[in-house]
Amino acid sequence: MSVDIILSAERIAAAAKAGLWGDKTLLDHFDAACRARPDRVAVTGYNSSRGRTVTLSYRQLERWSRRAAAGLARLGVEKGDVVSAILPNWCEFPLLHLACLRIGAVTNPLMPILRQRELAFMLKLADSKVLIVPNTFRDFDYPGMIAELRPDLPELRHVLVVDGEGDDAFERVLLLQAPDADTAAITALFAARRLGANDPVEILYTSGTTGEPKGVMHTSNTLLSSLEPCRVRMGLGAADVVLMASPLAHQTGFIYGMMMAFYLGAKLVLQDIWDGERAARLIEDEGVSFTMASTPFLSDLSDAAVAGRHDLGSLRVFIAAGAPIPQVLVSRGEAALGARIMSGWGMTENGLVTVTAPDDPEDKVSGTDGRAFESMEVRVVGPSGEPVPADVEGRLQARGAGNFVGYLRRPQYYDMDADGWFETGDIARIDASGFIRICGRSKDIIIRGGENIPVIEVEQLLYRHPAVREVAVVAKPDARLGERACAFVALRPGCSLSFGEMSAFLGEHRITRQYVPEYLCIVDELPRTATGKIQKFALRRRAETL
Repeated sequence: MSVDIILSAERIAAAAKAGLWGDKTLLDHFDAACRARPDRVAVTGYNSSRGRTVTLSYRQLERWSRRAAAGLARLGVEKGDVVSAILPNWCEFPLLHLACLRIGAVTNPLMPILRQRELAFMLKLADSKVLIVPNTFRDFDYPGMIAELRPDLPELRHVLVVDGEGDDAFERVLLLQAPDADTAAITALFAARRLGANDPVEILYTSGTTGEPKGVMHTSNTLLSSLEPCRVRMGLGAADVVLMASPLAHQTGFIYGMMMAFYLGAKLVLQDIWDGERAARLIEDEGVSFTMASTPFLSDLSDAAVAGRHDLGSLRVFIAAGAPIPQVLVSRGEAALGARIMSGWGMTENGLVTVTAPDDPEDKVSGTDGRAFESMEVRVVGPSGEPVPADVEGRLQARGAGNFVGYLRRPQYYDMDADGWFETGDIARIDASGFIRICGRSKDIIIRGGENIPVIEVEQLLYRHPAVREVAVVAKPDARLGERACAFVALRPGCSLSFGEMSAFLGEHRITRQYVPEYLCIVDELPRTATGKIQKFALRRRAETL
């Protein structure tokens, strides 16, 4: 498949002149770490399905990633082909991404929570040639699910199963039966396939207002551009240990977990199922010093720290992003963890854009979403696109080295102007010191624990229920997850709908479980404007009281 990105020569030249883009990929940084510290632990992670911990040194990860790359090439993966992976935070994930980089393939991470409905669309849009899945994770049968989808996915040639026992086992096909990766022919293949820094390397789906997922495309330069300013602002180095419990199929895990660790030449610690107590134990056992996750993770880890069963003295920095951090949680987190809590804002389209610094006062951490990295700019504009004064709300735009290079096969949604400003879809304000505060979202999305819920898709499905006349799904504030989905439904005459019936109906349509509204409110009519538009702001106010 040819992945067509939107990247002009002018943008490349300007970013290079500013020193924001170079000619390196993550593979260059990883290989440099291998040469400098081959026996240092590169990645360690507990596989809850296997019930055991896997640890690989840089030397071992390099060897296995080369074998996996040779194995993918033997399966027919060409430069530019898409390799999709539904993988938890297991060591196979970074191994696979490094293998894709070696042969010029594009990595397409997919969340393990996704089910038939979403996956059928995503795999078909990407023309995925190879798909990697777990044999089981959280007691779910992934091979069985994919077997149902394969008749409608003609481009999908191979499905490999991690921990599988058949001929399609990931380990057997890509590691044990793969050709020798040290031969002259394979070395020449890797050299010929080696990607440039402006070639596409990642497609990551995000939910949007169109009612269908959009495949965000990134290059090595766009992904790597925020790592150095983040490293500098957080004071990170090779001696740090990075814990990543946020999914590697999110930009948080992909960039600030896997990529950050290999960029630094540091150790990456993976957690596949979130549990605050286990995270505390990992911090103590592995000497974790840096992590990034959404606010529910911070809340749970603080609870575990208060219990006092583990020494968390090694943890220095926790970046919380995905939703504004309540001030009480910042104070409680810093007191319990003994670490600096940073607040930040970003998107799949541009990674982490703004973040506070360790020396910022607490009111900036809890009251703002930080300042832009040196590689990015942000501004707030009014209805006509004119910049507004400090502390005035408006549309938030972002520009800079981290901005993505298009949506897969959806160029019409690439909302970037001629000057490089990207419409984020968020409503924000910027104070006189350059700190932003996200005030709301113009995009109709609910963020539940850092996971975007595609509201339009959920509403469209509920409209299919025979009892539903009208429906609107809005966010209900939640102390732990930030937001939960609440469905307001007006029924057809003589009909009824219970919460259980709604959940079962959505389940029958195989929608991702986390997308199912957790509250149902039956109403006579939905509030509307004079032009007939549903007043969701009124429903959000009502949801706050439920």
